[in-house]
Amino acid sequence: MSLKEHIDLQRLPQHVAIIMDGNGRWAKKQGRPRIFGHRNGVKAVREVSEAAAELGVEYLTLYAFSTENWNRPQLEITALMALLVETIRKEVSTLMDNNIRLSAIGDLQQLPGKTYAALQEGIDITKENDRMTLTLALNYSSRWEIVEAAKEAARAAQLGKIKMDDLDAATFAEFLATSTPDPELLIRTSGEHRISNFLLWQIAYAELYFTPVFWPEFRKKHFYEAIIDYQHRERRFGKISEQIV
Repeated sequence: MSLKEHIDLQRLPQHVAIIMDGNGRWAKKQGRPRIFGHRNGVKAVREVSEAAAELGVEYLTLYAFSTENWNRPQLEITALMALLVETIRKEVSTLMDNNIRLSAIGDLQQLPGKTYAALQEGIDITKENDRMTLTLALNYSSRWEIVEAAKEAARAAQLGKIKMDDLDAATFAEFLATSTPDPELLIRTSGEHRISNFLLWQIAYAELYFTPVFWPEFRKKHFYEAIIDYQHRERRFGKISEQIV
């Protein structure tokens, strides 16, 4: 029996988020420049997107570029932005073939013009697809998102759209950049055990799965392993086992 056949399709996470880590270290092991790792990571994005859609996962969010990544060497940043443009335009046909809608979260207006234009083009072309939503977190950090949400909530209160005394977690979440259900499963590759400022609000009750596999080597079988591990966990949400049906 294959790994895929071990998955209970009735108990899939609706939303999976992934911190795609290890591109640079994988390239270094090959004696190649870091951008070589990023280029090889594109295949992993394609495989995982297809695997998630084939299983029936409705939302997949990938951490592609954080606000902190601007601190990397300028040569790598320039190459990454060019790779984003190239990849989005090349992979649009794959998204269309798999009925996947492209979305993005982050401070997108601060991206280079060509990168922003390619991103918006991909979002527009795929906007009618409804099998799965693939969200790229670009120039994103969770602290940025939460601060921006707080500002928006304060503005809404000043305009009388909401009452501050009525502001609760559910209402606050409406001001966040994300418009998807919270992830039930968060995967991080490369053996690191950090969240790295990613979806901090949204993963409050997510199951965390860490794998030593570098992102360029991550394939469908690794994604299936993460799903199977998730399905063996008991999600209690503060209750006790006897209360879980």
